[in-house]
Amino acid sequence: MKQKSYRGNSIAVILPCYNEELAVKSVIASFQASVPEATIYVFDNNSTDRTVEFAKQAGAVVHRVKHKGKGNVVRRMFADVEADIYIMADGDDTYDASAAHRLMDKLLDEQLDMVVGRREEIGEKTAATYRHGHRFGNRMLTGAVMSIFGGKFTDMLSGYRVFSRRYVKSFPALAKGFETETELTVHALELRMPYDEVATPYGSRPEGSTSKLSTYKDGIKILRTIINLYVSERPFMFFTVVSLILGIISLLLFSGVFIEYLDTGLVPRLPTAILSVALMLSAIISFSADWY
Repeated sequence: MKQKSYRGNSIAVILPCYNEELAVKSVIASFQASVPEATIYVFDNNSTDRTVEFAKQAGAVVHRVKHKGKGNVVRRMFADVEADIYIMADGDDTYDASAAHRLMDKLLDEQLDMVVGRREEIGEKTAATYRHGHRFGNRMLTGAVMSIFGGKFTDMLSGYRVFSRRYVKSFPALAKGFETETELTVHALELRMPYDEVATPYGSRPEGSTSKLSTYKDGIKILRTIINLYVSERPFMFFTVVSLILGIISLLLFSGVFIEYLDTGLVPRLPTAILSVALMLSAIISFSADWY
């Protein structure tokens, strides 16, 4: 399908969807009206409702992804779609399509590789979509990533993003599920790709539609992804911190045993002594692990 252009660039709107029959038509129509220059793609992740049927009726190009998880969908979207600028949004009708041109203009004007739509709540029903647990988790996880990798993101987990072709075709997409947003963020930071955020309205889902995100289950997966990225991208720092923690615990345990030995000449707490030695050996091994 031949793509139109915006400021000389071909545009693709890529929408990952799973059971979004209540919202997908509205999302497609919104982007068709707001970004008429774009070709709209829906990547369906084994929906059991009429998402695919409704997406086709609305005029989107539909792809099916068999492997479950948003990360798997993002991998396919980035591999299968060819464009100069990619607009990614969720298919749940919570993101404002009319903000797309602001995101694209910032990307082009400032020669960026990624612009993130920072979510700003609108309407009384938004709290049901962007729950307190999600907001707290987002702040905590975003803060952790910024502390480890640097950067100035404030909404790392937003699903509304605009990418350059350079970004999309360099992204490895290793995550399987919702932790893919963490990967998207760290990829930009590690490759020193220019990025920014733009405030965009964040609304409520259509009545009857439910979030696929699990606050605790997916939060743990995201945290695990952060740790894995920390190990792979900052190994010396990671193993040094682990070594320091193990060393401190070892010294604290050994101090009591040593003081008792000085007083009595005996080591009655032999298991504690052995544990402290084992922890110190682990600390030494951890510190030396990154040198090989």
